[in-house]
Amino acid sequence: MTITATAPIAGSGRTGLNSIVFASCFGTIIEWYDFLIYATAAALIFNKAFFPTFDPLAGTLAALGSYAVGFLARPLGGALFGHFGDRLGRKSMLVLTLFIMGLSTFCIGLLPTYASIGVFAPILLIVLRVIQGIGLGGEWGGASLMVLEHAPADKRGFYTSFVQIGFPVGLVLASLVFGLVSKLPDADFAAYGWRIPFLVSIVLLALGTFVRSRVPETPVFEALKARDGLSGNPFGEAVGQNTKAFLIAVGLKLSEVSWVYMLTVFVVVYATTKLGLAKQMMLDAVMYAALLELVSLPLFGWLADKIGRRPLYILGAVFTMLFAFPLFWMLESKSTALIFAAVMIAMNFGHGMMFGPESCYFPELFGPRVRYSGASFGFQLSAAIGGGFAPIIATAMVGYFGGTTGVSVMMIVLALITLAAALAARETKGSSLT
Repeated sequence: MTITATAPIAGSGRTGLNSIVFASCFGTIIEWYDFLIYATAAALIFNKAFFPTFDPLAGTLAALGSYAVGFLARPLGGALFGHFGDRLGRKSMLVLTLFIMGLSTFCIGLLPTYASIGVFAPILLIVLRVIQGIGLGGEWGGASLMVLEHAPADKRGFYTSFVQIGFPVGLVLASLVFGLVSKLPDADFAAYGWRIPFLVSIVLLALGTFVRSRVPETPVFEALKARDGLSGNPFGEAVGQNTKAFLIAVGLKLSEVSWVYMLTVFVVVYATTKLGLAKQMMLDAVMYAALLELVSLPLFGWLADKIGRRPLYILGAVFTMLFAFPLFWMLESKSTALIFAAVMIAMNFGHGMMFGPESCYFPELFGPRVRYSGASFGFQLSAAIGGGFAPIIATAMVGYFGGTTGVSVMMIVLALITLAAALAARETKGSSLT
């Protein structure tokens, strides 16, 4: 039996595909907004609100530690929802993961602080962060597959790049909302202002659930189900029988995810605490860098269809190695123009060049029976290692040893791992999804 895997939905054409892209992208925006406002809050307020008994550096590390817990939960979400996504379908996981993320984010906005309930405050914060991480861990794979398995073969990189746009749009929204509430007097921001970005997520949740509930299941999964071709143990099959593809996915993700969270978390902490720069300026720099990715991500997705996925990862890893030291030199200049240029260049070439084609490249490395499990778990395991721990390690290095030389060396080492993975990977441009 032949599976029609590379064409848009029969009878719906481009309009149907565009609707699917919009639903996937819109939901991903909400997911990333929910996840990233936590990162901003951890950098700016959580050390005082939930960990006030520590000294300033230890409090900051504890707050970033609670942030990292969400990353540790992401592989669990990738494995759990990947299993059910390969067994029950992509669409049902899309709605469920969105609901889990949105509700846990809203509850964080309602949490009492340490001053009100003592040690239970950070405990509840960490529990909700774990739930957030589990939700996000399963979301990306479902959104990517929903678009990938509907898109024409020669445009899969371009269409799936719009799933990736959810990250910069979510980052812009998170930066914009926190930028607005940070204009409040410090006492008001500490008392209630930081809660506003979390509470408004309930509105986004309602809209996202409505949009995603209307999309159809992918033709690849429907055909696989019709011929009784579903895997009984997709997670085990993805990791045990596709070990090389799985390890390559982990390696490909490592540099990009470490780089972007260094920019959005560590750099904000370092610039405001060590360099004495205004937090609003740093939030603005990150926001403008993310805005530029609204253009660069589709461009890199388009390039992935033209020259292949693999060359972009090679170029991105090389760029990261070359820019690891200049990034901090430009920050330490304290020049507004150089700081904005540094963050924007670093975000778009150290992150965007590899992140853009990710939603097509990772799933294409795996067969249809285990595609959700393999791509999600590989993506999220690497995110836990690189995104969760890199900002904490970098903050500790600067706090205890001074200077950023060690941080730059760490980023070069991670880029070398990604380069090795890209050289070992196969090119999937134009390959069959069946």
